[in-house]
Amino acid sequence: MKIRKLQQLKQKRKIVCLTAYTKSMAQNVDKFCDLILVGDSMGTALYGMKNTHSVNMSMIINHAKSVRLGTSKSALVVDMPFKTYGNAKQALKNAKLIMKQTKCDAVKLESNGKNYSIIKNLVKNKIPVMGHIGYTPQNKKKFKPEGITTREQLKLLNESKKIEQAGAFSIVLECVSTKTAKQITEELKIPTIGIGSSKYCDGQVLVTEDLLGLSGFKPKFVKKYNNLNQRIKKNIKKFSEDVIKKRFPNKKHEF
Repeated sequence: MKIRKLQQLKQKRKIVCLTAYTKSMAQNVDKFCDLILVGDSMGTALYGMKNTHSVNMSMIINHAKSVRLGTSKSALVVDMPFKTYGNAKQALKNAKLIMKQTKCDAVKLESNGKNYSIIKNLVKNKIPVMGHIGYTPQNKKKFKPEGITTREQLKLLNESKKIEQAGAFSIVLECVSTKTAKQITEELKIPTIGIGSSKYCDGQVLVTEDLLGLSGFKPKFVKKYNNLNQRIKKNIKKFSEDVIKKRFPNKKHEF
């Protein structure tokens, strides 16, 4: 039901999506979002890894379970980790496990230009799938914007249409050029969710830690709404001083 409602938002209003990895963050995000993504971005944003490749099934499932506890309104989508959907049999086994363990609404797969049959098989088995094209961190070592040249534009358009035909309910466009993102959004019937892919996408997603200033990561496509790192340090410094100077705890904190 949530997935259907999400699809119906295309051309009605913009879709709002953010990441969450814990119950507490999900509770903050849920009220204002249509979709919460438990992304493998947790590898870099939460664990300080160099890339997303080391995020495994146990990690993604445990974090998604926590997020599920803090989510009621939003659709919950969970990334399938690196090397967990190499073929149809492996993908189905792992997707079923994620859906069963986390009670999520859908899984997300990064496209490698070949896994359309895998998406089709998951959908056939009643597992909703979100696609992901453009810059796909699981498949590409070096970052670069996608869809700049006419050749790249046609390749991504073709890729997006094949993902739609395979049965995906939505598709993430990551760091795709404005002209390409606009064309894909206009030609697809399913919603496009952009990250660094212009205002023309049907919705937008960012890593919550990035927009709050918690991760220290600020690429061109991120709008930083706060600097929580500085605010956290300021408050922890105050706590430290209170403890050292015996201002905390005092009588009102005692039993």
